[in-house]
This record gives sequence, structure tokens and C-alpha cells, in this order.
Amino acid sequence: MPRPATPRPARPARPARPGTAQPGTARPGPAQPRPARPGPALIAHDLVRILDGRRVLDGVSLSAAPGRRIGLIGENGVGKSTLLRLLAGVDEPDGGHVTRPPGLGFLRQEAPFDSTATVADVLDDALREAREDLAELDRLAAEIAGGTEGLPARPELLDAYAERLERARQRESWDADRQAARVLDRLGLGRTGHDRTLGSLSGGRRGRLALAALLIRRPAALLLDEPTNHLDDEAAAFVEEQLLRMPGVVVVAGHDRAFLDAVCTDLIDLDPAVDGPVRHGGNYRSYLAAKRAGRERWERRWAEEQEELAALRQATGATGATGATAHRVAPDRGRTDNEKMGYGHRAGRVQQQISRRVRNAGRRLAELERDSVPRPPAPLRFAPDALAALVAPPPAADAGAPGTAGTPGAPGTAEATRAQGAGEDAPLVSLRGVRVPGRLTVDALRITTTDRLLVTGANGTGKSTLLAVLAGRPVPEGEVTRRPGATVGLLAQDTVFGHPGRTARDTYRQALGEERAEAVPLSSLGLLHEVDLGKPVAHLSAGQRRRLALAVLVARPPHLLLLDEPTNHLSPTLCDELEEALGTGPGAVVVASHDRWLRGRWAGREIRLGG
Repeated sequence: MPRPATPRPARPARPARPGTAQPGTARPGPAQPRPARPGPALIAHDLVRILDGRRVLDGVSLSAAPGRRIGLIGENGVGKSTLLRLLAGVDEPDGGHVTRPPGLGFLRQEAPFDSTATVADVLDDALREAREDLAELDRLAAEIAGGTEGLPARPELLDAYAERLERARQRESWDADRQAARVLDRLGLGRTGHDRTLGSLSGGRRGRLALAALLIRRPAALLLDEPTNHLDDEAAAFVEEQLLRMPGVVVVAGHDRAFLDAVCTDLIDLDPAVDGPVRHGGNYRSYLAAKRAGRERWERRWAEEQEELAALRQATGATGATGATAHRVAPDRGRTDNEKMGYGHRAGRVQQQISRRVRNAGRRLAELERDSVPRPPAPLRFAPDALAALVAPPPAADAGAPGTAGTPGAPGTAEATRAQGAGEDAPLVSLRGVRVPGRLTVDALRITTTDRLLVTGANGTGKSTLLAVLAGRPVPEGEVTRRPGATVGLLAQDTVFGHPGRTARDTYRQALGEERAEAVPLSSLGLLHEVDLGKPVAHLSAGQRRRLALAVLVARPPHLLLLDEPTNHLSPTLCDELEEALGTGPGAVVVASHDRWLRGRWAGREIRLGG
């Protein structure tokens, strides 16, 4: 909560930089300020947090020295925001402890400002420490200069001056006002009146103002929860540049893979793993390489264990676990004369050896079955056998399940849609002279049966409108031509289900039909946790509802798949899996996205709206 605005005092005189004397004062004695000491580290040990009876964090530890920038990644619900709250001290752990640097700054996803405070209040609070630095340096410089002539200044004064000087240097206190204006401008707030109340700002502007305040303040440690929400490309690049110049600890929780790649020196993956959360040294690209190698090790270890389990089960089953005899071990071999002479003695010895082996195998089997390595989850893939031939009529879609649009735009509708032949070269959809006043203008566009099209452009240029037109929304002007029998699926940004009282499992089954839902179970896709499958859709989060809609599209992909900001609410790992699945999936794909990582790796066509 920022302090109320107060009249600004006159700026103190600028203190001397190291090695210079202020005009009209004596130069301090020969003692020089000591080198800057490294700032304190951020350390968390064995943190446990239980929420609503569920262990969100279970024994998580973290250490970060100044200059380290750590990214927290993982699925929604694994505890990224919870961990940040514990590190910031705004929430208390059920176990473990945190040692944090003083003056730590914390950016939440929802800015906690009072709606009656003004932009000026927030800026005054952000600049307060820099102004205090300058005032204290002036006071210490005057006290040093006012000492007894010919005698060196007191060591404690020089130490205090050196410490404050280093703090001011790290905060760039001499340049704080100019830097504040620059930060506001680069985050798109330069024209926002300082007398405006926070309640009059949009949620996006409030989030950017909260981020701007922390960048202006430059605390010794910085915790950021989804800092690139509401940022365009230029603003995100500016924040990356600022964080790279931060001398202290930075911990970031986020889904922006390009941001994590540009900023982070380490990544902590909170997703379930064989040995718990894993810390990877390096940026996001390094993490991906390590993740692939770890996945291969996990798969190899699981496969080897399954082979051993099968062999042990066969061994204990073949011998019956008890009562095994040497003859049963080799039942088809007759005894030699020598064996007949001493059979009783030798058979007893062999029997003891076999029994010992069986007991050992049984113990090992029990141990493996008790502590077996879990099977690695299958990566997200579109069901390969689900795409019907174009000549077949599309299945009826459940009106309560978004993402299954059937065959939109039948001939004779107001959008002047024309059906066309189903020849090999005919596009799935083509637009000509389409106009949606104030939203979209498309002179010509053709989507072929295997197209991969990326739609980009600034906010408000019509990306979502274009996808809606392709999905079947009538247009007031222009011509839309569709291929007969082509199915279309749209994953919209705002997912609304027609029957919110149904459970996630029932919604999935109703959308696909019993046979398809049995062939591709919802639990097999890894998009929702098992505990969430029985929850009513109305009780799912916005991200979980989008995952459910995506699950329907993955289980029965349409001929034309339309994805509006598909990486929103998905973990970086799931985003990577989705992109890989799109590259090999059936049918045509049109994606509208601001995701810089996705756009940078896109291999298909691209159109930019808005010039």
C-alpha cells in the first residue's frame, strides 16, 4: 500500500562521487571507501505448505545468491505462486524456513494497491528509498567535512558513507527521476496522468504500474509472478534488459518461454519428477536439453525396471515360490548314473540353492513393486485415427462443449457463404473481400487442407475476429467459401460451456460420444489432474476449462483447427508438447498468438494484421 502523497521536499544537494570532494568542503582523509560487499542471499529450506488438505509444496529448498536469476516453471497448481508468497513473507509455511534479504520487492499477479491511491502515490513510494539515499549521503558528507581540521574522519562515518554510497550506486539514485520517466514510457504508461486513481485504470495498466514501481525502486531482491502479463513485445524486451542489470537476486514464476530464456541463469521445474523438483543451470534452451535427457533416463529406467519385474515374476511363478525341486527346474533331463548314486545328497543341496534364489527373487519383487518407478506420462498428441474423410458428414457436436464447431456457414446464410467442390486442390476455407467494420479487413485468404498459418498483430487488429469468421461467424460484407464436410474446431480465449453443472469427465464424454471417449480417455491426455475430472465445470479455473476444451480437440481433431492464444494458461512443458503436436497433427491449423517463443519457432505461413 503506497503512502499518501505529501509535498515533495527540495532535492538534497548531489553528493560527491567516490574520489571527489564537494565544493566548499575538505576532502576526507586518506581512508578510501571499502569495496562493496555482496548483498545477502535468498535461502529457503525444506518448505512445506498445505492448502485445503493438499500438500502444494513438500520439502522444497532454494538458494539464490546476488546476481542469480531463477525461473520457476511447472503446471498450474504445482505451487509457483505459493512458493513466491512464502519467499516474500506474505504467507507462512507449515514447515521449513526462509532467510530473505531486507527490502525485498514482490510483484503479484494482482496488484494490491488501494483503488483510491493515485499514480503519483505509487511513484513517490517507489522513489522514496532513492531520495533517502541522497539525503543521507548529503548528511554524512557534511558531517565528515565538519570534522576537526587536519584529522582524518572517524572510521564509522567513512564506513556508513561507503555503505550508503554503494546502496545508492546499485539503485542508481542520482538518476532515479529520469529513470522513472523512462520506465513508465517503455511500459506504455508515459501518458497516464499522475493524478489518476488506481481504480480508474484497467487491470492491465495497474499490473504494468506495479511492475514499473519495482523497476524504479530496484530492491536488493525481486520476486515476480508472471511479469510479462499485459506486456507487448517491446515492453517485455525492456523488462528483460532491466532485470539483466539488477545486481541482486531475481526469482520469476512465468509461462513466457522467451522471457525465461533471455533472463534466467537457473530454472527450477516444480512438475512431478522421479526425484522431486529439479534445478537446471542455464536458460530455457539449456533446460529443454536437460529435460529431454532426463525424460530419456526416466523412460530407460522404467523400461529396465519393467523387464526386471517381468523376469522376477516369471522366476517366482515358474518355481511356484515354494516346493521347487531340482527336477522341476530341469524336468526334461534324465539323471546320469553318477547322479543316481548321490542323488539324495546333491538334490538336497540344489534344493537349498533354489529355495534361496526364490526367496531372494521374492524379496526383490516385493521391493520393486513397492518402490517402482512411475511410468512417464505420455506427451500430448492428437489422436492420429480421429480425422474423418472429408467426404463423410461431420458428427453432431454437443452444444455444451466449445471447440467442436461442426460444419459452419451452410449455404444461404447472411455471410454469403458458397459451398464448393471437394476436389484435391480445393481449400478448406477461402475469404474474399471480408469486412467486419472496426475490427477486420481481409482482401483474400485461402486455407488448404494441410496449412499451418500463424496470425500475428497488435492487440485490437482483429486476430480473434478472423478466427471467429473462419469458425463460421457471419460477416456483414464479403464472401466466405467452405469445403463440404469440413469440420472446424475453435479454442477461444474465453471458454464457456453450455452445461457448467456437468463434471469435466461427463462434459468430455458428451462432446465425443461414449465410443470415442473410451478410445481416448480424458485422463490419458495429461491436461487435467485425476482429482479434477469429477469436478463440475463451473468449479474449474479458467485455465482448466481451456484445457478441457483443448482435450476435446486433441481427442477428435477437426479438419480445420483454430487456436486463439493457445499457450495461455499452459505450462512451458505443455506448450512445447502442443507445438510439437501441431507440427505433425492432422488437418489444417490456424494459430493466433502473441507468444514470442512460438512465433520465433513457427515453421509455417504467417500473416500480420494491422499493417
